[in-house]
Formats: sequence, structure tokens, C-alpha cells
Amino acid sequence: MKCFFKNEKSFGEMVSDLFKLIIAQLCTKKFWFELFVMTAGMFVAAVAVYFFLIPSKLIIGSITGLSLVCAKILPIMSVGTYIFIINGILLVLSFILIGNEFGIKTVYTALILGPMVDLLGKLYPITESIFAQHIAGTDQVITNPWFDLITFVLVLSASQSILFSINASTGGLDILAKIINKYLHVSLGTSVTIGGGLICCTAFAINPPALVIIGLIGTWVNGAIVNYFMAGMNSKIRVHVITDDHEKLLNFILNDVKRGVTIHEVTGAYENVKRVQLETIVTEDDLSKIIDFMHNEDIKSFMSCDTVSAVYGIWNKKSLLTLTEH
Repeated sequence: MKCFFKNEKSFGEMVSDLFKLIIAQLCTKKFWFELFVMTAGMFVAAVAVYFFLIPSKLIIGSITGLSLVCAKILPIMSVGTYIFIINGILLVLSFILIGNEFGIKTVYTALILGPMVDLLGKLYPITESIFAQHIAGTDQVITNPWFDLITFVLVLSASQSILFSINASTGGLDILAKIINKYLHVSLGTSVTIGGGLICCTAFAINPPALVIIGLIGTWVNGAIVNYFMAGMNSKIRVHVITDDHEKLLNFILNDVKRGVTIHEVTGAYENVKRVQLETIVTEDDLSKIIDFMHNEDIKSFMSCDTVSAVYGIWNKKSLLTLTEH
């Protein structure tokens, strides 16, 4: 925030800088990879909206839900106009409070969601929930919004987790969640729950309490599932290895696996012999490489592993790993 307000550039210069940033990103492999990931993530979100949310007519904590409430209370504009205005405000806030990268990605994801939903409508036209059951010999149809709710939040949470992993979002509520995450220092899943819960509560103005409670439950489940997916994506494996061939293994981890290593001198109580223990944090793929190397080189060792929920710092910047310690 401080850096933004101290910036003395004109609006035109800021737009020019943003345009240059976009051009620079277009020339990188990272941009095209993340473009593919964002497109795939938004397609998953479109599937959730089209097949589960629209047919059930459920309203959970989202910008769409907030727009419906605004249009009902103040019918001076359409729901679509409210969605556009609220998303526009949140996009501006994302540039100011989070940064250009998140904002640029969110502009793209926000623009492609609608066309993807329309495309699904043309390819797979549906008029009712896929969970609806028709009673034979009658015109009666039994629906269960709970099935739509659970399936929707499960699929949407997967989409959000994919996008959050590259610092992007599905827009709308995700922008609000990211702001809450950054400034209140709570997890993204909890941020989704807080933001969505506040939006859900506005539905008391237009909906009966039972429907609002369903929306609150759906929002809470959405946040819990985001936490679950993000924990799996961010977790790493901490490996401790005690071996007499520690130099050979150390060289392999540093030069082939390209991970940092911390060296400990330990003493075994049973034999009272001092040995070297190597500690490193790796991915599952890295661990497989280490195990295969030890097997091929017939390295005798004692190894233990445990899960690390998150890693910060220079861990993922392999080019910076020039030391033999984390």
C-alpha cells in the first residue's frame, strides 16, 4: 500500500508500464504454461457452475449471490450490471493491494468463465439438475439440492486450488479471499469461508432462513475443501538419512536432485558411534530418485521421512542453492 501511494507516475504511465509487463510475460514459457493451467482451471469452474449451480438455483457465498441480493433490494440495475461493477471494483483492489500479476491473471479468468458456460450450454443442453429423478407414470420430479451443493463446492474448490497454486483465481470471491489472506494472515480456505459467509448473510434480506443456512453450509464446505487441496499441493517431504556413504549421497542430492542439504553429526546410542545424518526437503518425485540411487549404489542407510505442510524461502529457486545448507 505504501509503495502504491508513493508512486508519482501518472495514470497513463502506469497503463504503459502494465502494457509493457503484459508484453514481457507473453515472451516467456511460464506465461504459456500458466495460461494453459488457468484455462483448464476455469473450465473446471465452468463445469461446476453449469451442471450443478445453475440447475439447482442455489445461492452460496459468491459475487453472483451478492449481485442477486443487490438487484432484489435496489432494482435500478440488472444482475449482470451488478456483477460487472462488483468484479470491476474487486479487480481494481487486486491491483492495488495484491499486485499486477494477480490482477492480470484474474482479468483473464473472469473474462473466459461466461463464454465457457455458454459453450457447455450449447454442447450439453440441460433444463434440470442431473440428480433429478422422474417418477414413472407421473409428472412428478424429485430434486435434492444437497447433491448439487456438495458436488458444486467439491468441483469448484478443485478449480480454485489449481488457480491459487499459480497466484491466480476464478475472480469475484477469490479476489476478496486473497485480500483477506494477505492482510489478516489466515489460510486461503478460511479466507474463502469468511468472505463467502459475509456475502451469504446478506441473503437474509431476500431469502428464507433455510435457504441462507444451506448457502452458509456450502460456503464453509468450499473453504474446507480448498484448505484440503492446498495442503496437498504445498506439502513436501523431509528426509533424514544416516549412512556411512553420506558423501556420495550428498553429492547426488546437491548436483542431481538439486536440493539443499543440512548436515548433522549424530551419535547412535546402541553402538555409541558417531555418524553423519543428512536432512533435506524434497518432493515425492525427488524422494523416488533418492531411493532409486541408494538402491542402485547399494548404499546402506537408516532413513526416516515426514510430511512438511509448507516450505518458504529459496527452496523452489534451485539456481540459488549453492550452499550445502538450507
